[in-house]
Amino acid sequence: MGFTEIADRVWVDRQEWLDLNIVLIAGDAGLVLVDTTGSARTARQLRDEVRRISPAPLRAVVNTHDHWDHVGGNGVLAGEAAEVISHENAKVPATAAFSSAKVIDLGDRTLELVHPGRGHTGGDLVVRVPDVDTLIAGDLVEESAPPAYGPDSYPLEWAQSLDVVLSLTTAGTQVVPGHGARVDRDFVEEQRSGIGIVAETIRDLAGRGVPADHALATGTWPFPRESLTDAIARGWSHLPRGSLRLPLVTKN
Repeated sequence: MGFTEIADRVWVDRQEWLDLNIVLIAGDAGLVLVDTTGSARTARQLRDEVRRISPAPLRAVVNTHDHWDHVGGNGVLAGEAAEVISHENAKVPATAAFSSAKVIDLGDRTLELVHPGRGHTGGDLVVRVPDVDTLIAGDLVEESAPPAYGPDSYPLEWAQSLDVVLSLTTAGTQVVPGHGARVDRDFVEEQRSGIGIVAETIRDLAGRGVPADHALATGTWPFPRESLTDAIARGWSHLPRGSLRLPLVTKN
């Protein structure tokens, strides 16, 4: 553990455990911590690291989404923060939930919190630090593994949500993913393309009458098949009824 300054008063703690990124941002009015790690033990270590950087008040804890590895330290850190912020769809206690966008005023700088749509979960948010052209993407973007489709993901909507994320970037934006090394806009565009292919392949196979339990073997996928089990299940369940077709029956 340990924070590295990646831009003016923006630090990333890329943790060995889960290759998880925690971000600390400072302004004249205090600090904002984005995500809190996956356990109370690591959160206590994180709190000590924060205090080594600055004694300033913790204005807010921001949760990019509600998965345990990003909110497991809330019990330790939320008590020190003036508020806990999440999207209103996130299943985590928050004192300041929002629906579309929210601004945090840190005096000499502002942070922009945006819900770009559903993707990795139904309550994803990203944090933009415009004065240093930095975007904290949570698990909408993954660098150290394929995109994490889980049982609460929205595979048919994820690509469109990343279009909104891309609209918040420039050619020079550095993007901090939920896990892994920092990336640039080109990386996000490439991952968006793959996620879009997953969605269109699901629609195509379902429209041709391929049953969900044959989809992984039938389709051509941009990510490893073993990472797409939930994408298939969730994608089929989210398709409009009119887009599903019965499998073709052939006679010998």
